[in-house]
Amino acid sequence: MSTLSAETGPEDANNQSFWMTGNYHRTVKRTEDAFQACNDIVACFQERARVERQYAQQLSEWSTKWKPLVDASPLYGSLLRAWQCFLSSADRLSSLHSSICRALVSEDGDRMRTWQKETFRKKIFGGFKESQDFETGFSRAQKPWAKRLKKLEKAKSAFHKACRKEHMAREREAHAQGNPDIAIEKQRKIQEETELAHQETEKVRARYEKILEEVTRYAPRYMEEMESIFDQSQEEERKRISFLKQAFLSIHRHLDVTNNESVKAVYNELHNTLMSISEQEDLRWWKNTHGPGMPTDWPQFQEWTPDKKHKKGKKEVEQKAVVMERSVMIGGVRVRALYDYVGQETDELSFKAGEEFLKIEDEDDQGWCRGMMDGGKEGLYPANYVEVV
Repeated sequence: MSTLSAETGPEDANNQSFWMTGNYHRTVKRTEDAFQACNDIVACFQERARVERQYAQQLSEWSTKWKPLVDASPLYGSLLRAWQCFLSSADRLSSLHSSICRALVSEDGDRMRTWQKETFRKKIFGGFKESQDFETGFSRAQKPWAKRLKKLEKAKSAFHKACRKEHMAREREAHAQGNPDIAIEKQRKIQEETELAHQETEKVRARYEKILEEVTRYAPRYMEEMESIFDQSQEEERKRISFLKQAFLSIHRHLDVTNNESVKAVYNELHNTLMSISEQEDLRWWKNTHGPGMPTDWPQFQEWTPDKKHKKGKKEVEQKAVVMERSVMIGGVRVRALYDYVGQETDELSFKAGEEFLKIEDEDDQGWCRGMMDGGKEGLYPANYVEVV
């Protein structure tokens, strides 16, 4: 509700009253104001949608730029996975903010436009039918009242004019009384003028009071007719407020990422990845991959053996290779993991300490063996991570 300023006098406040002639126009204008407000709301959140789209694009560009740099960084193990998770989270958040942009434009914006079209019926020559209907209703209800007020104002002016005239006559009479310079005849004439002014005042006063009584009797009917039109206007405004409330709630639902399950999942996964950073695991991986844990061939005494001159044919070599491959695949030794190991490449196995599986190939020159899990998956693993069962 609008309030009057503290400096506004009672007369000004009365002039701004809804009941005064023409002051219903502010109520009628609400229809046009509401239509413009809808346009402003759509424009406002279309701009917010552009902000969401730009943010989504910037997240995607940031992730794309840094992904190859992060992949090639000197970090390793759980630290590297944590850094990479920030980038993958950005990609998922980019998709989320793109969906927010689409929802603001295609869902909220389109709903507002459709409601505008259905609610505000435009006239051919401008304006809205609702405004015209309320304008006609208020004008029709206020026309008889305005005539009576005009008549009352005229009677009031006449009464006040007569009062001033009588007041001036009484002042002249008071001045003439006891003044030896003014003849008796002149004083009598002044008294007669005062009496005539008083009679005229009483006559005009009676007319003024009669018209005021007529206006007072008509006021309830005037108020009833005006309130009837006003209530119709209020009902239309209530519908507009109700719709805009739901529209704002829909916008809030789309923008409120704090309750979005996808966002929660992204940050929960990121948090879990960060919490899984393990100093022991990363240091053990470095030790076994680049440190003292790496396998090596220590120098040993080797007897000299003469080369065999027997030359095998190509077919015999191929047959022996097939036999060796089959023996490797069919045979094997049962081993048990001493430590947890997470494969760093696609051809490596991952296992937990205490887990058992089959070693199907012996250790190579780099300290790696080939094994097969119970599920049938084959891969390489560090030889010093297991013991024979």
